[in-house]
Amino acid sequence: MAILFYSEIDDPNPWRQALARDLPDMAFRVWPDVGEVAEIAYALVWKPPPGMLRTLPNLKAILSLGAGVDGILRDAELPREVPLVRLVDAGLAQQMSEYALYGVLHFHRHMHRYAVQQRESQWHPLQPVGAAQRTVGVMGLGVLGSDFLRKLSPLEFRALGFSRTRRELPGVITFHGDEGLQPFLAKSEILVNLLPLTAQTERILNAKTLRWLPRGACIVNIARGGHIDEDALLAALDEGHIGGALLDVFDREPLAPAHRFWQHPRVFVTPHIAAQAIAELAVSQVIDNIQRIERGEAPLGRVQIERGY
Repeated sequence: MAILFYSEIDDPNPWRQALARDLPDMAFRVWPDVGEVAEIAYALVWKPPPGMLRTLPNLKAILSLGAGVDGILRDAELPREVPLVRLVDAGLAQQMSEYALYGVLHFHRHMHRYAVQQRESQWHPLQPVGAAQRTVGVMGLGVLGSDFLRKLSPLEFRALGFSRTRRELPGVITFHGDEGLQPFLAKSEILVNLLPLTAQTERILNAKTLRWLPRGACIVNIARGGHIDEDALLAALDEGHIGGALLDVFDREPLAPAHRFWQHPRVFVTPHIAAQAIAELAVSQVIDNIQRIERGEAPLGRVQIERGY
């Protein structure tokens, strides 16, 4: 048996070394050096080319190198009968929460407005707002959203949560479904997006729904670029309805040098680094899942393909 590795951003060598140590009887191959395709039992991938996975006839599982799987699910030729498994954490939740906490504090303490003042050589102290008077809305209440809300709680912000189906979390006022989106957004002064990207959530923040946010609201997007209509966000920023945006993910990555987000005075750009799998943790999780499958057990983190996560 063999494992096929594909990623344009991840170094295969740590994976090669760890898998050689713990699964010595399994060959490790890096695309496009596939070798005999019939020997490939596992595909360890991040955003593989469309149709690639269908060429591997004896796959036992498709193992994502990240928590998100939308880059795999977009493949029209995806072999849907093969189990698709995502990383459940591998250090991602802690990093996401760190980034989201930074984003909330950045906007809560008016740093987006002070950045504009600095560029214009202005000295105007702004009136502070107590955390208990500031409402933070979190879209997505799975592993990542729940972890962030637990870490946010000691800071005493008013916390709201939105999810596809009903969820209850201590100290969080929750909303769900289509009927819950408008009242949730209407109260969210700082919005943190941690939703999975599915057919139901694509462009969930658009010209209509952005208007549901309070005037001056700020957005932290660390989920997927496809959640936001970028033209609508730029229009809302230009008009002043949205006060600022901290964006780590985009429709097309890398972000084009000519994109307006780079120079917009109310936008802060980072290059999709909110959470990056820590190799040691990710490797142990992948190895554990391969061993589970070889024993005939269900892997952890199996994706429900019809739901998209």
